[in-house]
Amino acid sequence: MVQHDSSGPQPSSGAPTQPPSKSETATPKLNSEVELGNLPGDGDQKQDIMHLARMGDVAGMEKLFETTDYDATYTDEENITPLHWAAINNQYAMCKFLIEKGAEINKKGGESVATPLQWAAQRCHYYTVHLLLQHGADPLITDGQGYNTLHISTFNGNLLLILLLLHQGIPVDVEDAYGHTGLMWSAYKGYPQCVDAFLRWGASVHAKDEQGFTALHWALVKGSAGCIQKLLEYGADRFAKTTTGKTPAITAQELNTAGAWRKALQECGYDEDANPILPSWPGGSYIQKDRRGFTNKFFFLLPFVMVWSTFNIFAGMPVYAGIPIGLLAAYSLMWVGRQVLVYAPPDMRAFEKTPWMTGIFAASLFFAGLDWFIRVLPETSFGEEGTWLWNFFFAVFYGLTAYFYVRSMVEDPGFVPKMNGIAEQKAVIDELISQWKYDEGHFCVTCMIRTPLRSKHCKRCQRCVAKHDHHCPWVFNCIGINNHRHFFLYLINLTLSILTFDYLVYLYFTQLIPQALTGAEECNILSPNLCRVINTDAYTLLLAIWASLQLTWVGMLLFVQFIQVARAMTTYENMFGVNRNVHTSLSSAFTSTGAPLDPSHQPPSGAAAGEGGNGHGHGHGHRHGGMLKTVSRLLGVDIFMNTARGRGAATAKKRKAKNPYSRGCLQNCKDFWCDPAPIFGERETGSAILGGQRVNYTDMYESPSVMEVINRGRRTGGYEAVAGEEV
Repeated sequence: MVQHDSSGPQPSSGAPTQPPSKSETATPKLNSEVELGNLPGDGDQKQDIMHLARMGDVAGMEKLFETTDYDATYTDEENITPLHWAAINNQYAMCKFLIEKGAEINKKGGESVATPLQWAAQRCHYYTVHLLLQHGADPLITDGQGYNTLHISTFNGNLLLILLLLHQGIPVDVEDAYGHTGLMWSAYKGYPQCVDAFLRWGASVHAKDEQGFTALHWALVKGSAGCIQKLLEYGADRFAKTTTGKTPAITAQELNTAGAWRKALQECGYDEDANPILPSWPGGSYIQKDRRGFTNKFFFLLPFVMVWSTFNIFAGMPVYAGIPIGLLAAYSLMWVGRQVLVYAPPDMRAFEKTPWMTGIFAASLFFAGLDWFIRVLPETSFGEEGTWLWNFFFAVFYGLTAYFYVRSMVEDPGFVPKMNGIAEQKAVIDELISQWKYDEGHFCVTCMIRTPLRSKHCKRCQRCVAKHDHHCPWVFNCIGINNHRHFFLYLINLTLSILTFDYLVYLYFTQLIPQALTGAEECNILSPNLCRVINTDAYTLLLAIWASLQLTWVGMLLFVQFIQVARAMTTYENMFGVNRNVHTSLSSAFTSTGAPLDPSHQPPSGAAAGEGGNGHGHGHGHRHGGMLKTVSRLLGVDIFMNTARGRGAATAKKRKAKNPYSRGCLQNCKDFWCDPAPIFGERETGSAILGGQRVNYTDMYESPSVMEVINRGRRTGGYEAVAGEEV
């Protein structure tokens, strides 16, 4: 088992690349270094032709061909051609020129006996790779070490390049000279995103190399818990033996990666011996059949039991006994929840990642409404003049709160449609490459789609959401273009419901308190007046206090949402700035080094890539800091403070960049509130109003100013110059 990290050195941007020689790298059996030879000698025309290729001087190369006997088929003593040098240095125009002049596209050369395609792939130049593929380069040709282009691309973990190659029809389980597949290489190198991509593409987790090692064995070399976990989730054999009889457990022990092995086993529901952990309680086997479905139902319903039992204990017992016993009951139920979390899917191993908070609100809403209907309504309907009107208002606000809450929870937030097959995905990739936009800002490597403007991938929902605002734990759903207005109306009606309920409870106690006994002997430490209120109806009083506490996070959310709607911004844009997705210039595309994707890449401030956030757009950062930080994030305190202090997108630096989606405060509010999409019916996914014009955020790929010019050109039947956008 080789533990040598052999990823090749990366070239610095802006300078021609000289590939490493054999003396610079080791070549173990599992070695990803592609050795590309040395520069020709100085002082002759051989150097001139290679130097021109490296520098991308098309005019100079054309002149050289015209004035000398050199042509595009020239090879040096190591069989290296000008196309090799142009490919490794990402000289796209030079590559295209040489191909047109008859360069042999699959010529092998250099110490590694590699093709120009492999030289380009080793440096992750996917635009050049695509050009070579379009002109007949064979990705299945192997170099001197037995690696084809897919293997070489996997060494650097460049997911975009891997997907580009897989869409060319390369067999996903193609082996190198030693029987290693791309999945094995990704697992060995420790690239969880690449492992996930290969598995989603259908790579076999059971394939073995010459030594009998599976991808799971190779993942244990570096001990990447993410890679190990992915392989286990896709059914890798936990007891597979190599030709020498070593299981993954033995391999982990020998390589000192047993900690990562045990962690991955635990995350996937296995004990230290890799056997499934089965719940011991009656009916516990049901959770094994549908862990995600069971977890969702359990944590949505558990808060109903907790809220009901806790409030009844508080209200039905003396204060000195009710408070500790009620808290003990709540803690006990949360302890039960923590035991269930052990068997939950890996991405739901925390309360805030389950419908727990959704259940708390739903339980609070249900019991408050039930208490109003059973106790408050009968006592206040026939009181002083006008009391019935307040009950009517509460019924309306309560009904609208429940309706918009459910719609926000179950509504498709605006998921961007996925492609219907590999052919459509390939067409999208080809289109993006032709536009110099094949990058992680324009293409989602998980959904395999072109990402529209203002969209964002949510890890919780596992989808890209059009005009993504935030992922909300209170509704256990993303808030996007389809349900944003429903969510806003839910907050408004909730605020009005709480205020109306509090007033009705005040009237309720005003009528009942005179009839209540003091009962001071039952209240112990409380004053007689407070004791009389509690003895009147402690349960309703507690519900009113609990409901009023909700005004804290609701008030902050409303403030932030009003500001953002007026600015035509989403919560994510407010925190991290507007992603303008301006056209990539050709010059920057030509000089791009195609740097490998970092598998742990996160959006600004360290949010998980595509992580929808744990709170109202505040899940994009602040992953650490203890319980206080977590509560602050979930309640929306951080984004409220940033917005109130002007530290979000309203900072001086970000104000310099004009928001391309804003049409002024009045027009922005009109676009949001006067959108003709039905409030009480289904709306077309992604449909919205921007500047008074109908748009669809699921297929908006250009900035508004560019779209206006394009549409104007279509109407006039001609072309117009597009002024550069203000940056």
